[in-house]
Amino acid sequence: MAPRANWKGFLRLSLVTCPVALYPATSDTEKVSFNQINRKTGHRIKYLKVDAETGDEVTSEDIVKGYKVDTDTYIEVTKDELDDIALDSTHTIDIDEFVPKADIDNRYLIRPYYLVPDGKVGHDAYAVIRETIRSMDKVAIGRVVLTNREHIIALEPLESGLMGTLLRYPYEVRSESEYFDDIQDVKLTEDMLDLAKHIVEKKSGAFEPELFEDHYESALIDLINKKRAGAPIAAKTTPKSGGNVINLMDALKKSLASEKDAAPRAKVAKETVKETAREAVKAKKPKKRVEGQREMLLPISGKGGKDAAAKEAAPKKAEKPVRATTRTKKAG
Repeated sequence: MAPRANWKGFLRLSLVTCPVALYPATSDTEKVSFNQINRKTGHRIKYLKVDAETGDEVTSEDIVKGYKVDTDTYIEVTKDELDDIALDSTHTIDIDEFVPKADIDNRYLIRPYYLVPDGKVGHDAYAVIRETIRSMDKVAIGRVVLTNREHIIALEPLESGLMGTLLRYPYEVRSESEYFDDIQDVKLTEDMLDLAKHIVEKKSGAFEPELFEDHYESALIDLINKKRAGAPIAAKTTPKSGGNVINLMDALKKSLASEKDAAPRAKVAKETVKETAREAVKAKKPKKRVEGQREMLLPISGKGGKDAAAKEAAPKKAEKPVRATTRTKKAG
């Protein structure tokens, strides 16, 4: 099922306008997440909104926004007042200018979105705007309102669509001088730089994000599966520290030697991973959505041991449905 649009409105370049929808290009929903529970009862913890002074619970209709000006003084701002200062970009993304992509500092990038035509009309206008941006090899800068805040958005062609990246305002980006001013000016020898360059060359390759592995996520899945199966959890041994590097030149030489030894094995391992990924794609039927690592979790089979197994084997009575987050693909 496709995610819901975060925003719907119009994309406008001068007098050319088309209806569009903005969808998040990334998601964290497939990551393993936890709830806080009561250790004694196993029940989930519930949070209530209470008055900080009286301790009484406050209903949603009695909660308003307030700007703190002093310890106990707030300026109340109502929803109607916020609506009154709503901007035109609430319903329209106006393209204000075109800039070279290389001019955008990476520190200003927040998150990517997909911008697509909304409905059956407007595809021609959408294509005109997309191909205009593509032909100029630039990024279109516009404005959009999300959750009552106006954001700067950078639009660029991505295959048959447009990708929009939210940008930070200058006041949100800290100056590097606050952190870099105390870095010492060190003079490096050509030999040191040559050795470091050789190490980089040995580690160089193509950008292949499909080979990235979230090791912590995999460890979480393995831990949960072991606990479900009642398997013992071995304590992790902490590796001993190698100590401080005394001689930088020696460290570079040893690093280069280890990279030379590891390179053939790494190449074989990488090719094996690629081939395994290709075979998995061939064997797997295409799906409408990409399965995440949470799919690897074992199904919940009940509270334990032989009784649970017997219960599974017996004819099932009417029970509450298993939660949608229960999956059948095993970890590893």
